[in-house]
Amino acid sequence: MKPQLDPRLLATFVQAARLGSLSAAAVQVGRTQSAVTMQMRRLEQLVGQDLLHRAGSGVRLTGSGERFLAYAERILTLSEEAVSAFSGTTLSGSIVFGCPEDYLVSHFPPLLEGFGKAHPEVEIRVVAASTDQLRRLLQSKQVDLALVSTRDLTDADDIVSSEALVWVGSQRSLEAGRFAEPLPLALTASNTLDHRAACDAMERAGLRYRIAYASNSHAGLVAVTRSGLAVSVMTENSVPPDLHVLGAPLPVLPRLGIRVAYAETGRSPAARAFGDHIARLLPSGDGAAV
Repeated sequence: MKPQLDPRLLATFVQAARLGSLSAAAVQVGRTQSAVTMQMRRLEQLVGQDLLHRAGSGVRLTGSGERFLAYAERILTLSEEAVSAFSGTTLSGSIVFGCPEDYLVSHFPPLLEGFGKAHPEVEIRVVAASTDQLRRLLQSKQVDLALVSTRDLTDADDIVSSEALVWVGSQRSLEAGRFAEPLPLALTASNTLDHRAACDAMERAGLRYRIAYASNSHAGLVAVTRSGLAVSVMTENSVPPDLHVLGAPLPVLPRLGIRVAYAETGRSPAARAFGDHIARLLPSGDGAAV
């Protein structure tokens, strides 16, 4: 029989990983530093891997430790959820959720409503921003979890969905729009994935273009596209019904993978539950963020 993981070891490990200090972790779990050191050695023996680099009283995660942290947090969260589910208590608290604006428009009203009905004691505040901005907000702990995008669909096991980027115009074709070269484009800011994907695709195809409008506002892109002054790039499910997805001679744009990312401080039961809710209910193969 394989050895079982003691939740007390996991709780201490998570605290050490979050705080970067065995002495600080000892205070949090109510043990002496020597006892915490012994706990971490015991945990490493159980999993057969070094999980922490030690330097004096400070520690940092090894590569194995970074992978194991996600399992440890998940096990502890499930334990808390199980106790709540069978003790008559409910999830509560406040979480800050970050998401690109186009994704909020295309998919999130029913997801937010469904979670709110299941967990009415959890307050969710929503921050709309691009992936680049959301990564900074996660790092600075201003949001608890966020949907972020990646161009590499194989770079993470926790990709929950994907969606194609598409060219969008007010008419069914470029010819109908009577655009002259260079093609006027309405894009989000230059540091966003869809902006870079659009420019890279145009340059590979040898097509001339100019940036006629730049904004991180999805509503702004929609307005400019409706005016007929430019062609924009949007995620497929966020294209309004009165606009048109354009094909050739424009080059094919990539799909973006979507993953749920958490702040480095760890995952509260409410944040973890909302992240799991998103992963379960997002349509497979749909959705993107830029």
